[in-house]
Amino acid sequence: MAKRVLIVEDEPNIVESLRFLLEREGLDVAVQSDGALAIDSVIATRPDLIILDLMLPNRSGFDILTELHQRPGARPRVMLLTAKGQARDRDTAEDIGVDSFMTKPFSNKEIVATVLRLLA
Repeated sequence: MAKRVLIVEDEPNIVESLRFLLEREGLDVAVQSDGALAIDSVIATRPDLIILDLMLPNRSGFDILTELHQRPGARPRVMLLTAKGQARDRDTAEDIGVDSFMTKPFSNKEIVATVLRLLA
């Protein structure tokens, strides 16, 4: 069974690029572009990994990450993918418990390698 990745990202070009790269690796990819619906999508798709943007419509990635950590039971791994690459943002994400932090623009090779490492 293929590993599942949920992309929570509102930029269509980034979603299209990530979907192409990850599906080429044999991964099952779902997408959610609205931060307010992200947790519902996690429940519905039961991903092994979430690629999460910080700046989303209707809810921030930090809020979503915090809620994921407060939910009982196992949680998927989370990679934050953001244009906000300041040390403060990285520190906040690490304090909440992110598994990986990557800034935009990203290297295709690096993002695929990180996703595969997180899913291993």
